[in-house]
Amino acid sequence: MNRRSVFGFALATAVLAAAGARAQPTGARRIGVLLGTSRKRQNIERLLVPFDQALRALGYVEGRNLLIEWREAHGQAERLAPLAAELVARNVEVIVAGTGSAALAARKATDAIPIVFVAFGDPVKAGLVSSLAQPGGNVTGFSTLSEAVTLKQVELLREVLPRLSRLSVIHSPGEAADLSQLAATRQASAALGLSVALHPVVSEADLDGTFHAIERERPDALQVFLTVATYLHRKRIADFAAARRIAAVYGYVEYVEAGGLMSYGFSYADNWRRTASYVDRILKGARPSDLPVQQPQTLELAVNLKAAESLGLALPQSVLLRANELIR
Repeated sequence: MNRRSVFGFALATAVLAAAGARAQPTGARRIGVLLGTSRKRQNIERLLVPFDQALRALGYVEGRNLLIEWREAHGQAERLAPLAAELVARNVEVIVAGTGSAALAARKATDAIPIVFVAFGDPVKAGLVSSLAQPGGNVTGFSTLSEAVTLKQVELLREVLPRLSRLSVIHSPGEAADLSQLAATRQASAALGLSVALHPVVSEADLDGTFHAIERERPDALQVFLTVATYLHRKRIADFAAARRIAAVYGYVEYVEAGGLMSYGFSYADNWRRTASYVDRILKGARPSDLPVQQPQTLELAVNLKAAESLGLALPQSVLLRANELIR
């Protein structure tokens, strides 16, 4: 390389370094967000809007005085651990974990950087926090009450289908809330005298086999746990249930918007909104150990009236009157 080329290379490097410095505003706070999926997939970005809005209301604008390191596992749980390690290496001030599995991965990666989980079924049972009131350590966030919600979902199915006796369940082994949800379903089913068949779904590749197995079982109803895998493929699951005329209950309203019969659970979007307040408090000096794990402010029931009509179901008024959202 001649002297002119060397000088040109050095000048270009200096220009790029200066541009990089301008792209990272002085004094900006830096946080990390660890997602089990991708922001660009299946309306995930829509769920993050309340988070951005709440941060702006608190005075934080991404790219101006807030830098966000986004890490996305694209539905591959095995990627969470290395992505969490990347955030630790980037020395972020707070890690926001979008799912329970993301929270567990972040906690394994660091016991020093504050972690705020957006949704976790039972963080005490999982050993993530000491108690809801006094989390201890470097982790806090928002519970989803997954066991209570799961119990209620089974009760709703019996309310809609008084003769319900056979229940199929789609779940995702390895996800943080899976065991507690399965325990709740078994408890509710035993109390109601139901037989239960379990079908693990970790990725889209599992769906065809699951659908064939459920067809053979001919269940009266289907319960679909709220997991990354089922959320990403909720349209396929809802279409299958509709085609086989199986009444199904889900954990989140977007399953119902995709054609599912009904959902009961927490508001994921609201949890993202509330997460912003904990990020703000930690950036201002609060310790996660002093911030109690909060439970859902509301649990929402959504019903798809068109799906009910297609299934030939006359939904009881007791269900319709409690619904927060009726989708036609």
